[in-house]
Order: sequence, then structure tokens, then C-alpha cells
Amino acid sequence: MSGTILIVDDDADIRDVVRIALSQAGFQTQEAGDGRAALAAIAAAKPDLVVLDIGLPEMDGLEVCRTVRVTSDVPILFLTAQDDEIDRIVGLEMGADDYLSKPFSPRELVARVKAILRRGGTVVEDQPLRHGIIEVDPNRHLTRVRGAAVALTAREMDLLVKLIARPDQVFARPALVDAIYGTNVHVSDRTMDSHLRNLRAKLSAAGCADAVETMHGIGIRMGPCKGAVA
Repeated sequence: MSGTILIVDDDADIRDVVRIALSQAGFQTQEAGDGRAALAAIAAAKPDLVVLDIGLPEMDGLEVCRTVRVTSDVPILFLTAQDDEIDRIVGLEMGADDYLSKPFSPRELVARVKAILRRGGTVVEDQPLRHGIIEVDPNRHLTRVRGAAVALTAREMDLLVKLIARPDQVFARPALVDAIYGTNVHVSDRTMDSHLRNLRAKLSAAGCADAVETMHGIGIRMGPCKGAVA
């Protein structure tokens, strides 16, 4: 796997750790030491993924993420302090794809990056997938509701593809986690809840509030996707 990763952290030592780990895994890297430099680098270099520290001075990572999401769906992996659960959840709500708490294992960071970038793992067809008023083209990372494009993060797209590929199947949460993050990666229920909530909200705002159904005590499945009002 290859690609360009932008590393954003005001701590040069952490940037070094991340750069070495990613370089050994075959990635190209760029670096930024603050939020404004990160925005400039994202606009100029268009990286394949951003590893973004939340605790940046002046413009913090949450503000960077909020600004980026206005114009770009570049995948974002947050680095957070161990006890900043609120920031982690807020970051996911803003559209971040994943997070790691400091201190972190470089091997786990590489695994998370690869999982986010991995495209096609849940794709079952080359042709776009259609269900009700939703159309998904996983190879182009494109989702439409009644022909109007809906911007999804990498995690949200992976979730939707997994569900829409088998719309009659109910997926237990562990199966969704494995499909999206890979096996042997711990993901909290709140993280998965955030991704599902964001996906529902975006599809609902596009006119399809009945896209994702929760079968209480069983799992998640696609809804009828007929554009029912919530």
C-alpha cells in the first residue's frame, strides 16, 4: 500500500515517530507543525490521509477538521490525549474517520491508516450499488441520493457499502467493526455509534431518513431507502 500522509503535530518528536513508522510501511509523508500550516498543506498537496493532533496551539485539530470538511473529504485520523473522550467524540461527529489516544503504538497507527485507506475491501461489484433512492459507487467514493451527491468520510462509506451490498442482512456490530477496521482492532461502541449517527444524519439531510435501521438487540441493516420522513 502506498500514498501520501500529512502528519500534523506541534511535537517534533511525535512527528518523527509517525513519519518513521509510516515510511517503513511504504508511505510518503509530509509534515506540519500547526493548524494553519496543515490547512495550507492539505490545499496544496492534497494528501491521501491526514494524521491530525487535536491539541494544537492556536488553531486546534477540531477547528482544522471543521474547516477541512467544508471543502474536502480527505480521511482524517485524530491523535488525542488519553483522557480527552469528549474531544474524540466531537471529532468523529465533525467527520474524522478514526482516532488514536496518546501514547500509541506505531504499529497500531500504521494498521489504522491502512484500514482507512483500504478501498474495495467491502466492494462486491464493479458497478454502482443501488437500493431505493440511494446509489453508491465505492470505486469512485461517490454516494448519491436521488442523483444528488452526499459527501461521506471513508468510514461512513465503508459502512454504507457493507450494508447496501446485502440490504436484507442484519449485521451484528462486531461484524461491522471487522469489515471496516479489520480484525484485532479494538473500537469502542461509542466510536461505531458516532459513525452510524453521522451516516444516518447525512443521508437524512439528503432526503433519505429511512436508510439505516437498528434492530435492537440484533444489529444494523439497510432500511427501505424510499425517502421516508423521520
